[in-house]
Amino acid sequence: MNFNPQEYQNTLDYLYSFVDYSLTRNLQFSADKFDLSRMAALLNFLGNPHLQYPVIHVAGTKGKGSTAAMIASVLQAAGYKTGFYISPHLEDFCERIQINRQTIPPARLVEVVNRLKPAVNQIERLTTFELTTAAGFLYFAEEKVDVAVIEVGLGGRLDATNLVTPLVSVITSISLDHTKVLGDTLEKIATEKAGIIKPGKPVVTSPQKPEALKAIAKIATDRSSPLVISDQVYRAEVLERTLVYQRLSISPNKGPFQESFEIQLPLLGDHQIENAITALCALDQVRNNGFEIPLIAVQKGLSQVSWEGRFEVLNLHPPIVVDAAHNRYSALKLIQTVNQYFPNHRLILVFGASDDKDVTGMLAELLPRAEEVIFTQSIHPRSFHADQLVELAADYSLPKMVITPLEDAVEQAVNRINSEDTLLLVTGSIFVAAGARKFLRDILKRPDVKRHPGIHMPIS
Repeated sequence: MNFNPQEYQNTLDYLYSFVDYSLTRNLQFSADKFDLSRMAALLNFLGNPHLQYPVIHVAGTKGKGSTAAMIASVLQAAGYKTGFYISPHLEDFCERIQINRQTIPPARLVEVVNRLKPAVNQIERLTTFELTTAAGFLYFAEEKVDVAVIEVGLGGRLDATNLVTPLVSVITSISLDHTKVLGDTLEKIATEKAGIIKPGKPVVTSPQKPEALKAIAKIATDRSSPLVISDQVYRAEVLERTLVYQRLSISPNKGPFQESFEIQLPLLGDHQIENAITALCALDQVRNNGFEIPLIAVQKGLSQVSWEGRFEVLNLHPPIVVDAAHNRYSALKLIQTVNQYFPNHRLILVFGASDDKDVTGMLAELLPRAEEVIFTQSIHPRSFHADQLVELAADYSLPKMVITPLEDAVEQAVNRINSEDTLLLVTGSIFVAAGARKFLRDILKRPDVKRHPGIHMPIS
């Protein structure tokens, strides 16, 4: 298929010419912004492609992308042609729509978006996310996927993805995020996330705080949906940790497996173990719908899963880690993982955030562990200004710098690494993580920085 770069850019310009709430500062809920009727009309015009294949629908504050990636990887390993829809992307827009973890070819995205245009001309106030979601649904139908794993964009109840009828709904860990849109309590946010639960269809949830679990359980009961709490089905014991994988023993309390089994997970941190258990429970429900998913496919799929920008070790000597943590809970889990894998390392932090996040809370988790911090910002319109970030950190007694653009901040941070027991951590938002990892790929080619050799280095 011929690729015309200008046609691809024109398609992206067309998509971004619509309302894009991901670029909007201080976004707040209103009925006209979050309304599924537009999306329903668009999908109906297209022949309802989202109803032409089975779906696993995944929501949550933290871990939804990782969990969705694990589910998709296992289904692919089991031999199923697996659609995978995510947002946002790290580097290229086509990452949002994948089949068997291969991104949609740019030329195909052009074709699919062109097929949306007759409908678009008849429906007012469509958004970029709605069009992108419709393009993903249509592409999966045209390519005849066996199953699709669909990640919610924001919230759940009024998200554009929430017109699917899933085999199972999945809700990962819930914490405070997008509070102006979803609500300012865990109960309110959980209620929005649980909006993806469909009548009579099972729902799997990660362990939750009591107020979040209560909200999920109420909606599941109201909709006669069987509720599965993942840590009541499986428990995990860590057998080995390295900077490349963690080896786990999984013990089933119930479900299809009668005996314990081992998995090797390339995603690091205790929170990823929780995500893996949630993915296993979701796969059990898929298996109940006639899918053949043997243990060997589970082990192979989990061993091959990738989810870039999440405690991603880009370099080993000296260690450089990029992570897309973007709220206080994510920052807490990130620091716990840092202390697990690099307990004695001096920490240089490069930090940039979006303006709608709990930046004060994130800094409270990150800065006490850091030896020095460089505040920066990405080119995203919602970026928190770096000079305002340093003001929020005034009470922390560590060296602080403000360096923009992001590329300069990362280069300065690399130059400040003075020993192999210094860890460089870049975090604060997915946009900072994406920009940093792209730039670091170039800087790590320099002869004075040794690239990550993939050594299986045991962690005590």
